[in-house]
Amino acid sequence: MAVGTTQPEPMAPVHLFSHGSAMMLGEDSASARYWEKCGDDALAHGIEHVVIMQGAHWATANPGGVLISSNPKPEKAPVLFVDPAKYKPYVLNPDLAYVPVLQAHLSAAGIPAEADPAFDWIHDTYLILIRMFPRGCPPTTIISMNALFDPHLHVAVGAALRPLRARAARTLFIGSGGAVHNLFRNVWGPMLRHRDNFAQPTPPEPWALDFRQEVIDVFCAGYEDADSVPRNEALAYGREIRSGPRGVGGPLLRRKATSLMKHPKYRDAHATDDHFMATMFVAGLCGSKEDVGVAGVMGAEDWELTNMCNTQFTLGNWD
Repeated sequence: MAVGTTQPEPMAPVHLFSHGSAMMLGEDSASARYWEKCGDDALAHGIEHVVIMQGAHWATANPGGVLISSNPKPEKAPVLFVDPAKYKPYVLNPDLAYVPVLQAHLSAAGIPAEADPAFDWIHDTYLILIRMFPRGCPPTTIISMNALFDPHLHVAVGAALRPLRARAARTLFIGSGGAVHNLFRNVWGPMLRHRDNFAQPTPPEPWALDFRQEVIDVFCAGYEDADSVPRNEALAYGREIRSGPRGVGGPLLRRKATSLMKHPKYRDAHATDDHFMATMFVAGLCGSKEDVGVAGVMGAEDWELTNMCNTQFTLGNWD
């Protein structure tokens, strides 16, 4: 596959997942069931490489660049409140041979990408992998954020790697972040006292509901006009929302996604920018002119800790 070329062939879907708190690893949820469904679909279509970007807890200060995980035997960073038996035995599978492929595409776009042979994986990535691929981790590569959190740089990273979405590349891209993720405004009491992250003693606050709606309006635009799935139908993986007939992909997606960081409620929803960079990455992956009309779906959603909203989006499909 030529670096920097536009692929005319069908493209693989892209996932934008909200990984939530570490407790999502230990508890059943609509999100966990949707993640497994997405993993099963990917394996059924011959996926051989998984690339996760913006695992939201890893960033580099390298000017204008990112890091790519290349640790041949990464450890798992421990997590609180989760039985180690639920994640310790899972064997990670770093895709070292794919690192030069990613570097070549990023270099062609003028984005420095250094390999990091010492990086150990964090729950924002292995949580998703355990839930998506419970029977074994496929070859996986992780790409860091840049610590300046420039939305346009992270869009450019996604755009540089877009050719690898071609079906022939057998690559699945995942952004792992959060739709509404402000740890300072969560209600921690039920989890600390009762280990119940899904307790909602009160409804989410208006700022969280408002920004959640803004994110849905970007990735499921026109859902009011979609007639394939009724708006209030309860599906097996939770309430599903599909974009309207015009889809959501293309250059407009990039503009809409980056503009969310200027929204008046953005800083309420994200005290720090790290968990929103995955959104920029996915907007770049699905923001080419060739992506106009690509559909978006919110396949599942869970609320944790009163004000943390974990929405699970997929752009494109396997059809």
